[in-house]
Amino acid sequence: MSCRDFPRIKVVRAYVPESAKGDQGADCHDVDDEHWINGYPTPVANPMSGYELYQPFRKSWGINAIGSLVVEVEAEDGTTGVGVTIGGEPGCYIVEKHLSRFIEGQDPRNVELMNDQMFRATINYGRKGLPIQAISAVDLALWDLLGKIRKEPVYALLGGKTKERLPVYCTTGRPDIAKELGFVGAKIACPYGPSAGAEGLKKNVEFYKGWREKVGDDFPLSLDCYMALTVPYATRLAQELEPYGLKWMEEFLPPDDYEGYNQVRENLRGSKVLLTTGEHEYNRYGFKQLINSRCVDIIQPDITWLGGITEARRVVAMAAAHDTLVIPHGSSVYSYHLQYAFSNCPVAEYINLSPKADKIVPYLGGLFPDEPLPENGFIDLPDRPGFGVTLCKDNMRRPYDRTDEESKKNADVNRNYKGPSKAHMPF
Repeated sequence: MSCRDFPRIKVVRAYVPESAKGDQGADCHDVDDEHWINGYPTPVANPMSGYELYQPFRKSWGINAIGSLVVEVEAEDGTTGVGVTIGGEPGCYIVEKHLSRFIEGQDPRNVELMNDQMFRATINYGRKGLPIQAISAVDLALWDLLGKIRKEPVYALLGGKTKERLPVYCTTGRPDIAKELGFVGAKIACPYGPSAGAEGLKKNVEFYKGWREKVGDDFPLSLDCYMALTVPYATRLAQELEPYGLKWMEEFLPPDDYEGYNQVRENLRGSKVLLTTGEHEYNRYGFKQLINSRCVDIIQPDITWLGGITEARRVVAMAAAHDTLVIPHGSSVYSYHLQYAFSNCPVAEYINLSPKADKIVPYLGGLFPDEPLPENGFIDLPDRPGFGVTLCKDNMRRPYDRTDEESKKNADVNRNYKGPSKAHMPF
């Protein structure tokens, strides 16, 4: 195939999966009530922990209210690419009614252009959260499509392998089982926040200490605080847990509290506990503040939330210039391909979504029957085009189905645009 007849993008479609209960798709919190990640039987500290009405279960206040979003882009030759995120029907509306105009009719190789246009066009109501998640799904679908057209894995498009296989740690309610399964480390959820007072702090220490005794001193064990703490509380908790070998303390403050993260870093100067965050940071400008201030040792972007591969590679490059490690949150195949391609992404996260955290199950539920799963502590990506997974479209619903004429109108605009009519100095 010559460059001249490279297929253009024909249509963008946005779906919500209507799967069986507990088959969460892209939303790792849309699980059964009696699930460890929902706070059963051990509570999970979170931003709503201070409100007794919504304790201890996270689904009670709607952590799963939005649900999954699946975006499919189809090229003129029938090749399709798929991206997923959290976004539900609101995200479908953004994709179909707004973002599609920048995609349909475009050359799929122009991923940088399309990502930039989507971000700039949503600045007035976006920048973080739902609009960026919608952009992420579109961007990931574009990379998947491009890889399939070129018949190469996404990691090859990004520059090839920096590692033959990827070590994996496990976020779990059972770190002892994670150790038995061969994971290189584990992360557990902090049960109590500041609203539980001194007794809650004591319980947190006993909780962590108990798991440390079960897994031994040599198994890396970290703590996820899910935006639930304050600067004084996070400082005290890290100091209390350091004697028990706390590997890292994660996302202990709200994501926009950059000054707070800097203060905790200063308070813990000389500590061996690593500080991490970034799961709910949604663009390069926020990551720039985290990286430049060196307030954390590791950043943890979710590749399905921060703008897709296009934005993620910008963030990884910034982090590399400051010797900051990047260990993405969840994201399954989307983060695996990114991590294969960059040397400062040394370890992957696998979130164990079996209800009792006692067996390996797909992170993305039933969306991809061929989703690669960790084995003996490693992910080995197959040599398949794109992200290497196949979408199961059973029980998919397209809430904002557009006509062929609407897609063609967008395509005609992008196909016929020839750039500025007059050359000039752009500054």
